[in-house]
Amino acid sequence: MPRQPSGRPTDSELAILRVLWQHGPSTVRAVYDQLQLAKPTGYTTVLKILQIMFAKRLVTRDESSQTHIYAAAAAEKQTQRLLLKDLADRAFGGSARRLILGALSVKKISPAELAEIRALLSKLEDDE
Repeated sequence: MPRQPSGRPTDSELAILRVLWQHGPSTVRAVYDQLQLAKPTGYTTVLKILQIMFAKRLVTRDESSQTHIYAAAAAEKQTQRLLLKDLADRAFGGSARRLILGALSVKKISPAELAEIRALLSKLEDDE
């Protein structure tokens, strides 16, 4: 059974996790190459962060060949839920309502996003 991730990922760790979620299990070089497209980062920096992430159980590492392959230890949605719960607890006193209202007030949302939110709310009401 896979180990559960420990702790909340940093911004740099989240950038690496996004690469792994998008591209699947990857070598350090592949992660490094993808990160270069957005922001120049040193290869050894990426390697060190991946090693730290492995120690924190945020990623797994396949050591069966000379080139290690890293993969996200948790699915993207699971990590997002962890971060949202942490944010709700720390910044909004555990209130989902305050978190959602705060999120909706800081950024203009498109009509399509608003329709999606309404559909989700309707589904939640139907499930009660």
